[in-house]
Amino acid sequence: MKIFKNYILPLIICAVLVLIDQLIKLIVVDKIELAKEVPVIGDAVVLTYLKNTGAAWSFMSGKTIILVIISVIVIGALVYFYKNLLIDNKYMILRICIIFIIGGAIGNMIDRIRLGYVVDYIYFKIIHFPVFNFADICVTVCMFLMVILLLFKFNSKDMQVLLGEDPDKDKDKDKDKTEKE
Repeated sequence: MKIFKNYILPLIICAVLVLIDQLIKLIVVDKIELAKEVPVIGDAVVLTYLKNTGAAWSFMSGKTIILVIISVIVIGALVYFYKNLLIDNKYMILRICIIFIIGGAIGNMIDRIRLGYVVDYIYFKIIHFPVFNFADICVTVCMFLMVILLLFKFNSKDMQVLLGEDPDKDKDKDKDKTEKE
């Protein structure tokens, strides 16, 4: 049961997120002409199909190979952090955030590898926010939540756990010093 909860279920959730992302993008590419706006909530929120060859706000535009490499490194680091957080249920929310970030990163990485660009389609026209997609939502919302949690909920011992360090190691050193004195 522990293997299912800690490894199989997260893989299933990640795969479902990637599937949702890719299905929405296929529908957008099939049904919406490039750069045409389809109102969702009046002129405030529209669907529009754009090809983004960069990262957020078209940063590193045209650097597909570098962005794929960065994605692989980030996903690898997140898997490492996830594994470290399995020691305690108090880290469940961080594990969920990591799963969503990985799912979003994989969704956009698939686009980069398959198409050479990321399909973006959600546009908050009322505030002229850059066009984004479902994978971006998974990554951005969960990264924001993780930062807030790491700043305000978890302490330095929790950060040591995240980084794969033994938080009790320093306690053992202090105990050894006290015994020697």
